[in-house]
Amino acid sequence: MLSRIADILVPAVGRLSVTTDPGVALAPGSIVAANHTSLADPAIVVAALRRLGAEPVIMAAAGLWRVPVLGRALAREGHIPVFRGDRRAAAALDTAAEALERGRLVLIYAEGGLPRRKDVAEEAPGSFRSGLARLAERTGAPVIPVGQAGARRITSGNPVKQLAGLATAPLRRPDLHVHVGTPLELTGTRAARTARARTAVTTAWRTAAAHLREPAALLHTTPAA
Repeated sequence: MLSRIADILVPAVGRLSVTTDPGVALAPGSIVAANHTSLADPAIVVAALRRLGAEPVIMAAAGLWRVPVLGRALAREGHIPVFRGDRRAAAALDTAAEALERGRLVLIYAEGGLPRRKDVAEEAPGSFRSGLARLAERTGAPVIPVGQAGARRITSGNPVKQLAGLATAPLRRPDLHVHVGTPLELTGTRAARTARARTAVTTAWRTAAAHLREPAALLHTTPAA
């Protein structure tokens, strides 16, 4: 249901386009790793993946499950709450591994949070936490790197600016782009796995940002380590 809703709502607030590397296939039981820049980008990524025939389960902050209607929908559809800084955090990886075993795609935001910048410019993904590498190591699932750009043109900054941005987005209709990169098998040490995943997501993000017409898409392009 959430994928269908995202597919309807996202085109109403922006102009979404989607590209992939040549020959990319979204194989069942894959981990989808995307960059996280805005409260709007999960809906954008989900809408893009639905266009490609995939409907992932999402690993998201557990606080969303406390939102009355949204929380019930997330629970009903098998999305995965992440309790950051809590001993229950490890349970999220258990649930994600089970979903992968059932052939579901699992969408994970390895940065673990949103950037604190208040402007709308694009920026390369920040440091990745180890959860993605641990999940890939545990399950052997391939990782599909996804880059999205433009979401900060819908919501970014303080709560007032975010609400204003969301309210005016249907009039402004900013460009939104999602690029799906070539799946990769993560090998080596946990640090090496994490670094390789971040590099792949950064490459996908650069491709997505290059499709935006807004000049801000070219700002803050600090390379990944």
